[in-house]
Amino acid sequence: MARAEVQSQGGFPPCASNRMLGKNAACKGESRKTQPRCLSKEPQPQADTTSIIGPQDTRSNSPLSCPECGSQKLFKAGFRYLPDGTAIQRLLCPRCCVRFSQSTEKGPQGPTQPLQKTSDVSQHVSIVASKSLKAELGIVYDRQVCVSQTKAMINLAEVAGKTTTDAGTSQTTQQDIKGKIVEFAWYLKKEGFAESTAKRYIQSCHTLTSLGANLLDPESVKGAIAKQKWQDGTKLNYVNFYDTLAKFLRLKWERPRYTTTAKLPFVPLEKEIDLLIHGLGKKTSTMVQLLKETGMRPGEAQRLKWIDIDTERNTITLNLPEKHGRSRMFNVSTELIQRILSLPKKNDSIFSKSQNSIASCFGSTRKRMAREYNNPRLLRISFRTLRHWKATTEYHKTKDILHVKEMLGHRSIDNTLIYVHLEKALFGDPGQQEFHVRVAHNVEETCELVKVGFEYVCEMEASKIFRKRK
Repeated sequence: MARAEVQSQGGFPPCASNRMLGKNAACKGESRKTQPRCLSKEPQPQADTTSIIGPQDTRSNSPLSCPECGSQKLFKAGFRYLPDGTAIQRLLCPRCCVRFSQSTEKGPQGPTQPLQKTSDVSQHVSIVASKSLKAELGIVYDRQVCVSQTKAMINLAEVAGKTTTDAGTSQTTQQDIKGKIVEFAWYLKKEGFAESTAKRYIQSCHTLTSLGANLLDPESVKGAIAKQKWQDGTKLNYVNFYDTLAKFLRLKWERPRYTTTAKLPFVPLEKEIDLLIHGLGKKTSTMVQLLKETGMRPGEAQRLKWIDIDTERNTITLNLPEKHGRSRMFNVSTELIQRILSLPKKNDSIFSKSQNSIASCFGSTRKRMAREYNNPRLLRISFRTLRHWKATTEYHKTKDILHVKEMLGHRSIDNTLIYVHLEKALFGDPGQQEFHVRVAHNVEETCELVKVGFEYVCEMEASKIFRKRK
């Protein structure tokens, strides 16, 4: 009777030894010899790895066979040493790589005889399964060997099953969230949200998910927002976004208390804007010139089509405003019209929906020019900054806040009143300002003064007086 055993400190199967010794050693039939552990003072037999075919059972003269595959072609594979120092011959099956030794247990035909290495050494075999593995003489290590299924294995299977369940639950949750995001996008479209707003909300969904927030758990979202080193205005934007998402998911949550303080926008000098225009590429410089003269939002400029350009009257019509603003018409310079007409006409849109590429070129050029001219103020100029500059200078010229409101497309004048404060802070009290004064005696002189920025003051003795701030 043969029984499979767990390999401890003995040799390796031929397949493993071939990999360790290399191809040449394997071809020459070399095998790795084991160094037995000496547990007694008596001389120990040397391991014999000679190939044997069908070793005979000394009692019944029946050939031994592999307990797994039944093969009778076996190899001697070292010795197994008992606690008393007795060496037991081990066998190895080359077909299935099972290592085993002969048992002394009584079988159907009585006890079997032990294998012998030499004629003068009496050896016997003791089956491991018949003894307590944790007996003092049974094993010297605090381990469980050659047990089909131990409690540790059962616990490991339970842990693995639990981990698989948790992973499956997490994967299901992620799939549910992705499905809800798709449904949320369709909800925004049905509710009439602007395309730019819908894109921003969907991007906010992915941002919070990447930060570890569970969109189905309001407390998880609040925690993810609170951990970020954002300004309160940015956090408030995410709170407003989640308000809409919670309404769609029918979730109840308490808004965190974030407040924002209105900051005055940066207004650059006109010469700084012109410096950037001259350093930018063809399409990007045209976009910046357009925003400077009209005060449009960047998204509104991107929506312009070729049919909105009137070359005869030098006007540009905006029929697709953002943020539910008002449609409006702008008078622009001939130079801007020529710049726009010089752009390639690839489709109906003037800028071919390439705002991202234009913004990227603008940012890289702005950084380069700020370094070349040693002017860090250039880094603060953006597309939105040009709108603030136009509104401030327009109010300074006209002193008409309603005119500025219509030019910007605001629905509420409260959003426009900030430029009154900016104009007073940047240009000061009109009574303390200095001007260049010119007098026009005819129509030609009047036109020349207007072209260079002079404004009409009054008429005296058949002459018109103009002024321009120094």
